[in-house]
Amino acid sequence: MLFFVVSGFLSACDNGDSADRTFTIAVISDTQNYVDFSHQKKEGYPIDAAELFIQQMQFLAKNTQAHGGEIAFATSVGDVWQNYEIGMDDAHYERGMRRLPRLLGLHLQMGAEKVNAGVRDFELPLTRRGYDMLAATGVPFSVAPGNHDYEKWWTVNPVPSDAEATEMLIEDNIRTNTHVGGYDVFNGVFGPDSNYFNGKNWYISSFNGGVNSAQIFEAGGYKFLHFGFEMQAGDDVLEWAQGVIDEHPGMPTMMSTHDYLNPRGERLAAPSMDLAKFDPAGHNSAEDIWNDFIKRNDQIFMILSGHQIGQATRIDKNDAGHDVYQLLSDYQGRGQVAAQGSQASRASSTGDGWLRLMEFYTGLDVPVIKVRTYSTYYEKYSFDVAEYANWYRDLEQPNMTDEEFHSADHFEIELNDFKKRFGNPN
Repeated sequence: MLFFVVSGFLSACDNGDSADRTFTIAVISDTQNYVDFSHQKKEGYPIDAAELFIQQMQFLAKNTQAHGGEIAFATSVGDVWQNYEIGMDDAHYERGMRRLPRLLGLHLQMGAEKVNAGVRDFELPLTRRGYDMLAATGVPFSVAPGNHDYEKWWTVNPVPSDAEATEMLIEDNIRTNTHVGGYDVFNGVFGPDSNYFNGKNWYISSFNGGVNSAQIFEAGGYKFLHFGFEMQAGDDVLEWAQGVIDEHPGMPTMMSTHDYLNPRGERLAAPSMDLAKFDPAGHNSAEDIWNDFIKRNDQIFMILSGHQIGQATRIDKNDAGHDVYQLLSDYQGRGQVAAQGSQASRASSTGDGWLRLMEFYTGLDVPVIKVRTYSTYYEKYSFDVAEYANWYRDLEQPNMTDEEFHSADHFEIELNDFKKRFGNPN
């Protein structure tokens, strides 16, 4: 039986009602390889990776507060499913962007018809099955789209009006960038009119049909505001979010988005998919979002992201001189389960059931977050797995020692200025 154990941390609390000030936020990171239709036995894969996804969602559902657990909120940082169509959505085409005639990913191996059918008939129904379990508990949650959750992928020509440059790009494969677009599929699953969010009083706002959303949840004596942002969100998204903040001043606020930190803790996009670089009219870089939105709003104290394989944490001061905690967690490259005990490889990547669990203790004089990494497959925390660094370090953080790697997935954050900013718990 899957169950969540708080690991005895309550003994560290310093007042009688500490248990009422304890809760967990679960971060669901990059489930794409579990949900991928090609990562199932019927397609020749060594395991049915879908079982690992269902295990994760069962675990989360069973450990929500409604079921006697600690999880008060769950957030997905995107790449919920894996596959997409090759092409360009109408909105980008109308803005003048053009695509290079090149196939990507599984479309080269299996053909577009099979890939599209795999998404329609397997990946989307599986996603709904998993999130139905979570939604049935009534727990507030957010899903931000990753690049794999957009409808269309294409290789973009950065100079679409220059035919000679286009020919050069195709021939030499230089200065190209993969781009994504199209909201309809994601919004059809996770939009404001979906069964997940329609009529929920904690789902307070959305933008662009649901790829951006805002939620409110209560936990630990505080009322929190949370944003789910589309990938490398544009100025219009920041304007919408500022309006939501202005309507909810002073509320401790978090943001989940797909691509924000890299494994070195830098606010840099992966070079292969830098949307802001080649489409600055529609996207902002992580550094731009930090400068133009996050650090100007003192109530934003935490940013969560995935996309780039590995983990990282950085803390910066905002314009008010207060700390903003920025965390990357992306375990999609882990492949021990599919490799059946051999060294993990990208060819067998699924994620091995790993989740990030953030245990908040707001009853302390200085609130603390215990950041933990837990596998619903192994039913263990990272620090309980002796082979943990041997399995994953070389893929994710080759420059770390074993001790540093363990510490990157098992650590504490002291919220030194939290009560100064947001007061005592109610």
